[in-house]
Amino acid sequence: MASRQRCLSMDNLNPHIKELEYALRGPLVARSFQIQKELKEGVKKPFTQMIRANAGDCHAMGQVPITFIRQVLAMVIYPAFLDNPHFPDDAKERARTILDSCQGGSVGSYTNCSGLEIVRKQVAKFIELRDGVPADWQNVIVSAGASDAIRKVLRLFACDVDGQTSGVMIPIPQYPLYSATLTDFGLARINYYLDESKNWGLDVLELKRAITEGKKVCKPRAIVVINPGNPTGQVLSRQNIEEIIKFAYEENLFILADEVYQDNVYEDDCKFHSFKKFHVLFEGLHGRMWFSCRICGSDQYVPQIIGQACLYSITNPPQKGEPSYESFQKEKNAILDSLKLRAKMVAKTFNSMEAITCNPTQGAMYAFPRIYLPPKAIEVAKSQGKEPDVFYAFELLEKTGICIVGGSGFGQQPGTYHFRTTILLQTDTFKTMLEKFTEFHTEFIKNYS
Repeated sequence: MASRQRCLSMDNLNPHIKELEYALRGPLVARSFQIQKELKEGVKKPFTQMIRANAGDCHAMGQVPITFIRQVLAMVIYPAFLDNPHFPDDAKERARTILDSCQGGSVGSYTNCSGLEIVRKQVAKFIELRDGVPADWQNVIVSAGASDAIRKVLRLFACDVDGQTSGVMIPIPQYPLYSATLTDFGLARINYYLDESKNWGLDVLELKRAITEGKKVCKPRAIVVINPGNPTGQVLSRQNIEEIIKFAYEENLFILADEVYQDNVYEDDCKFHSFKKFHVLFEGLHGRMWFSCRICGSDQYVPQIIGQACLYSITNPPQKGEPSYESFQKEKNAILDSLKLRAKMVAKTFNSMEAITCNPTQGAMYAFPRIYLPPKAIEVAKSQGKEPDVFYAFELLEKTGICIVGGSGFGQQPGTYHFRTTILLQTDTFKTMLEKFTEFHTEFIKNYS
């Protein structure tokens, strides 16, 4: 019997998938889970616990949930709680509003794929109050998370124009979702570099250099801007944002503004400004039609109503005079104050070490220090087939149980090496991590110098 080819194998797999890389889910993280399992099985290690500083998973890092939001979610999931006197009236009012907008009064029902109308109207109101300019709720589309929204919008550009592959400008360093998605969709990647010497600033001259190079191989159609930065933690100035918008207008580029961490700004002389404040970002009729082709129920690509209820609560927090106002403000400020403290701790600690420099974490939840690796360490890394910063991260993991992500997974200037760490660990654990890190790094530099 003649041998049959497998219906799906590496030989006939989508070539874009084979090229796909995603540092946050790579071998380093896989090894960290293996180590965690070994610790549970009693395998002896130079440490007793894993310290995960690799992902922006707030609650996994011990961040306490906001009571008001959890109360609203509890009532929309189990409406009998609406009669419970221990739940405050302002939380009950939000829960009833959400339930009244659901078919059958249940969060288990389907919704319009753009999201519940009441949620979209509330988001538009939030944006209008934030920016001081009108926001049309019918232009608001709720997605199943930021990553899902990014993929949906980028997919709109996955076609050739004038015989050329469409290209998207992305910052370097960048959140690896962008590079992975561009590879997945067969879109050309146009890198523009942030200036580490200017606290990861964005220079318009660099944008012009990048697009000039990009035009040689593709049709530039969009630009991604991450503000506050991930993994770099910088906050763009108003002037910088205006320059980017003018550049995008001149080059006829669609702007994708990733503003996930807009509440996370720590330095007193920094302020978040949204791109929406200066420019209408989305008017894609065909894109809206494509989004609306999906039923909002159990489909993983559309926003679950429980998630929309959370979004409604976040954009409609307790107001002054309402029963939950004081406790809500206290909890929110406690979280932000703690993050601000850790943002200062991380830069101060890394800058005190030999062969490391670290720009201030102005916003978001990360630091992206630069490590000056000895030539011997670089040679050993290459002999193992690893990027030098990934080699450093593996050594750190095996000797301390601290999991970070190598800078090569985010992109960096050739010849430089970095890593990303979160500042989400609770303060005591974070101090322990920095102490262990200092000890490891000192020994590492000594051994390879």
